[in-house]
Amino acid sequence: MRRLRTGFTAVVAAVGMALPLAACGSGDSTTADAPAASATTGAASGEVKQVTEKDYDRGNFSRSTSIDNQWMPLKAGMQFRYEGAATVDGERIRRRVVFTVTDLTKVIDGVRTVVLWDRDYNNDELVEAELAFFAQDDDGNVWHLGQYPEEYEGGKLAGAPAWIHGLAGAMAGVIMRAEPRLQTSDYSQGWGPAVEYADRGKVLKTGQKTCVPTGCYDDVLVVDEWDEADPAALQRKFYARGVGNVRIGWAGEDDEKETMVLTRLGHLDSGALAQARDEARKLDQSAFRVLEDTYGKTQPVEHTP
Repeated sequence: MRRLRTGFTAVVAAVGMALPLAACGSGDSTTADAPAASATTGAASGEVKQVTEKDYDRGNFSRSTSIDNQWMPLKAGMQFRYEGAATVDGERIRRRVVFTVTDLTKVIDGVRTVVLWDRDYNNDELVEAELAFFAQDDDGNVWHLGQYPEEYEGGKLAGAPAWIHGLAGAMAGVIMRAEPRLQTSDYSQGWGPAVEYADRGKVLKTGQKTCVPTGCYDDVLVVDEWDEADPAALQRKFYARGVGNVRIGWAGEDDEKETMVLTRLGHLDSGALAQARDEARKLDQSAFRVLEDTYGKTQPVEHTP
């Protein structure tokens, strides 16, 4: 199963501005050849607890939809475009991903989550549309409480491997710690046993530098992610402080070898946001029809401007 490539950024003035990638010399490597040393010394224990999935507490989400984590700030109307390439069936193809932070929420296990809408394209063909549900706890950690993806082949629905915390044995996971540290444990990013979703993450490096079309960034956090069933294939994500995910690479024995960079970021106006809201609602309604026995037990998404 394809790993959730969630990476959101705060809005900056240089929307769509292209900069030469060669401007940065260190920290740009997207494969396993990059050294693991960091310019910032991490500690196994710091001022902020390094949470794992075992620390989930639905009573610790008093401001759950105010996601201002320094590595993953999310605000309604943000839209981000990533472009790159991947190997599918032995062929190198173009890949494009568009993420939108909607002004919809969904209550899961008593926690009100932010609804994120994701569209994935291979060679300009829509191959997946997805809703993901994130919430921030009172300590600043961002949690992943589930997702509903629709996979398409030839324009037709081919699968919907959804998981929702509390249903069919699924459990929430940590998508971003409040203050990630080196030399700390790996952590679950969510567990959906019914659909074999078992992604994990671990901090690899801090204090890095990387350049993408939207700009050059210092003090970059690098996190490795993998499927528990295939730990040798790594997806490598680069996060800029106060910005978010700006680059995606790979390491290890990853057959797909996906590489992507943030190419455009912006904020939707009221009309475009309303259109995104309607599309996300349609996907939520589709989920109730397709997965009546599981997703059908959840509450519909709500508009919470």
